[in-house]
Amino acid sequence: MQSSMHPTFEDFKIWPLPLGLKCQFLAMASQCEIVLHDSSMAYKDLEIIAKKCFQEIKRIEHKYSRYIPDSVIGLINQSSGEKAQPIDLETYELLSFTNELFQNSQGLFDITSGILRKAWDFKQGIVPDQTTIAKLLPLISWSLVQYSQENVFLPIKDMEIDFGGFGKEYAADRAAKILIQDHIKSGYVNLAGDIKVLGPKLDGESWQMGIQHPRIQDKLIASIPIHLGALATSGDYERFFIQDNQRYCHILRPDTGCPVSYWQSVSVLAPLTIVAGSCSTIAMLMQKDALNYLDNTGFSYLAIDKDGQFYKK
Repeated sequence: MQSSMHPTFEDFKIWPLPLGLKCQFLAMASQCEIVLHDSSMAYKDLEIIAKKCFQEIKRIEHKYSRYIPDSVIGLINQSSGEKAQPIDLETYELLSFTNELFQNSQGLFDITSGILRKAWDFKQGIVPDQTTIAKLLPLISWSLVQYSQENVFLPIKDMEIDFGGFGKEYAADRAAKILIQDHIKSGYVNLAGDIKVLGPKLDGESWQMGIQHPRIQDKLIASIPIHLGALATSGDYERFFIQDNQRYCHILRPDTGCPVSYWQSVSVLAPLTIVAGSCSTIAMLMQKDALNYLDNTGFSYLAIDKDGQFYKK
């Protein structure tokens, strides 16, 4: 089901800290970071653990990347409209999670909507015509996807699924699980701003995690102290273009095929990164109805609307 690709450590940079280590690497087309603190463990042992986390993150990237033909997602998409594709338990559990997201978001979090990238090219920065979008909308419908513990079937030819909406968050949680199993209690995993904190610093202080300013590159708009848990942010600044004074971002609604425009960014604190990330994305998709949704989750959040107004809980 997967290619035999094994991650190398060519771009895996690691160096010691006074109480542990820090490593940086590229994964899922993003800059990533792991910091481990443990005054009782030998540096070489911490290094082995950090590399295990890196390998797990790269495993998930390769297994579920839509860009790799022999990945799980690649094989499922290639079989659309023709036959069911066998899956393993991990994939089944992720599909079940996406079904929950679909239900909880009133159908707005739909992993079949990735097909809209064929209409929206954020590198060229051109708004597609409605005819182009309209041709893709019939391919978007999670409710049509048939899946079980054994296989998954996309009933329409050229239909696709895409785990990109929570892939980094899932990988962060999986890496953190390895750290916990190896008795690491202080540190964090940061995959391009999707952050899982294992526990406080060794002196008991919280980690200060920055939130990117949605309008000023390389500037933080807030710093959040995190003792334990996860932080994830969705925003209209990650991939976008501006045309005729209108900002078009990469977060696309499955019902219209067009970008959201109500929020600059939404950050959520939750126990798991995959939960924080999905909540922030759903809030972006819900636009003006996001605050009611966020309040009902019970999680803390920081939302910034299109006019720069802050909302937090």
